[in-house]
Amino acid sequence: MNALAASTAQGGCRCGQVRLRVSGAPLFTAACHCRGCQRMSASAFSLSSCYMSDQVEILSGEPAIGGLHGPTRHYFCPHCFSWMFTRPEGMDEIVNLRTTMLDEPPQDKPFLETYTSTALSWVKTGATHSFETFPPVEHYRQLIVEFARTWPTN
Repeated sequence: MNALAASTAQGGCRCGQVRLRVSGAPLFTAACHCRGCQRMSASAFSLSSCYMSDQVEILSGEPAIGGLHGPTRHYFCPHCFSWMFTRPEGMDEIVNLRTTMLDEPPQDKPFLETYTSTALSWVKTGATHSFETFPPVEHYRQLIVEFARTWPTN
């Protein structure tokens, strides 16, 4: 069963000290190729599922802020340092959960990918939408509507 298709799904960090639950479907899924995500994930890109804050509940443990400690807050397990989720600057109502934190990560390709301008040349995600940086703010509403209409078969 696709973890994101369930009404609730649980997940946690690598060591299990921080556990969380998400409820309902995400607003969209994404792969980010920016240099910050590459460095923090030690990979070619980070995967995330964007949820409204009230859809994400910390069940145990207390995530700590890591990364640059700036207005965009990146949360990690304070013990194993797994990068768990991000709260983007000025958007406290949004949580970008690292999709692979779910106990049963979805197998669907990301709906959109960002910062293709800094993607490693050999990386191909198959995302439905690609953007050289972030999508223009005015495009998000339509992207969310399209994702809801096509997910989980995008």
